[in-house]
Amino acid sequence: MIQYLAYAKVNIFLKITGKRGDYHTITSRFMRVNTLYDTLWFEPKSTPEFEIRGNFDCEISSNTIYKAYKNLLAATNSNKLSHWMQNNAVCVKKQIPSFAGLGGGSSDAATYLHMCNEQLELGLSTEALAVIGANVGADVPFFVYGYESANVSGIGEIVEHYDEKPLEFEIITPQIKISTPAVYNYYREHLYTPINPEEAARLQLMPSIDILTTIKPKEANDLFPAALKSYPELCEKEGWFFSGSGSSFFRLKEPTDG
Repeated sequence: MIQYLAYAKVNIFLKITGKRGDYHTITSRFMRVNTLYDTLWFEPKSTPEFEIRGNFDCEISSNTIYKAYKNLLAATNSNKLSHWMQNNAVCVKKQIPSFAGLGGGSSDAATYLHMCNEQLELGLSTEALAVIGANVGADVPFFVYGYESANVSGIGEIVEHYDEKPLEFEIITPQIKISTPAVYNYYREHLYTPINPEEAARLQLMPSIDILTTIKPKEANDLFPAALKSYPELCEKEGWFFSGSGSSFFRLKEPTDG
């Protein structure tokens, strides 16, 4: 049994740059969290229906892994893929909290795409998998590329590797299920002030450690104030940054003695 790790991410900064139809365009620094991940593998099954085994609280049709399967099948028209999924379930050991701004669902989808591509020898390039992933969700391409740190822009489809040493984080996730569309809608209706291109370019060049030590959490993430207004039960935490649309907070891990 081959196991694959689907890592979480945090947004070092997240700024809105404009609108594209119903979507917002962004510039953001995504950094992989190497200590927090889901584990995925395939397991034989006896019924032909698509099956995901794991602790999920959504219908299978809404699951990002199922969406990844449908998009991969549409892109490849692979009989090998459809036959494989009739005979194997996708198993997921969940560790990344849902509705938390940590990219768990997107990471699972990206990892599933890689699993199928490798084990079924579909022959797709990373770039092709990223295009398929973008149809599943805005954050999926970042996870497809597998970078530890990257500047992400557009609506998530533009992923540019950022060369820096990965950081270690402490993460806390309040028991609040935050709706990303609700936070974006509040931002659009009440707080819409897109960043100018010069400031966006400056942030894209800054190392993550400098951003976290010189910029205030509310200034680093445009969605943080919108999330606080949308969810009054969400409380600011002094010195903690906000990831994505939340609800997770993170900060640099304190070095330990010895």
